[in-house]
Amino acid sequence: MIPIETPQGLPDYELIDSGNREKLERFSSYTIIRPDPRILWSPNQKKEEWDKADARYIRGDAEHGEWNIQKQAPTPWLFRYNDLKFLLKPTDFKHVGIFPEQSVNWDWLTMTINKKPLTILNLFGYTGAASLVSVQSGAKVTHVDSSKPAITWANENYKLNNLPAERIRWIEDDAYKFVVREQKRGNTYDGIIMDPPRFGRGNKGEVWKLTEDLPKLLDAVKQILSPHPAFLLLNAYTADISVLSLQNLIGSTLINLGGTTTCGELALKESKSGRLLPNGLFVRWIQS
Repeated sequence: MIPIETPQGLPDYELIDSGNREKLERFSSYTIIRPDPRILWSPNQKKEEWDKADARYIRGDAEHGEWNIQKQAPTPWLFRYNDLKFLLKPTDFKHVGIFPEQSVNWDWLTMTINKKPLTILNLFGYTGAASLVSVQSGAKVTHVDSSKPAITWANENYKLNNLPAERIRWIEDDAYKFVVREQKRGNTYDGIIMDPPRFGRGNKGEVWKLTEDLPKLLDAVKQILSPHPAFLLLNAYTADISVLSLQNLIGSTLINLGGTTTCGELALKESKSGRLLPNGLFVRWIQS
């Protein structure tokens, strides 16, 4: 059976309800409604509960929309994971800067790094949660994202937590191009974190398609692993492929390195009903 992992011990997040292609969530003390095309079922809570939401995201086209604000978010609007803090902001593409289901991967990173002085490459690093967790756990991190606003946001999160500046590099670049250049420079990493989108564009117009470009990127990543690598973590948000496809891809790419590969689904659990909302796939390779 494919394991399903859900966050534990996140006081600043609650999935209150889901239904009719939307989810009702609480981040800290602020409640929002956002669309999710995977939610094909009906809500459990009454309409009155949904009407209490502080903000609702209304989708315009495939990539943009706007927020209907009933109550302004706190200033600053913060999300806490253990003793780390992250700045939240409503964006025009429905995200708020954190993906709470990823906390199970942050737990795994904390346990895997375990104060070892590993060098880690975080590709598609977004607002930096995995990078901050890795630094706090003892690693040095190279954080790569093609979006300048995402890099700026991640840097704000880093400074908010007073983490040492010398433990992280911020790189605004296309993930594949950066990895190829690192190979030419002879740089290697003990751990790789990858959270690629289903579809995206680089800072110079590069087009990323997960099913076409992920195998090529993984082949390049393999070339910059250190002689005794510790781990590779892949997360994906897509219904186009199964978690078994990703597991087989990682397994075939790293077959000569041995180690152990595990995979599963991430989900969020409704606080009252316990119903699960699917939120992506993960594959973890670790050197045994």
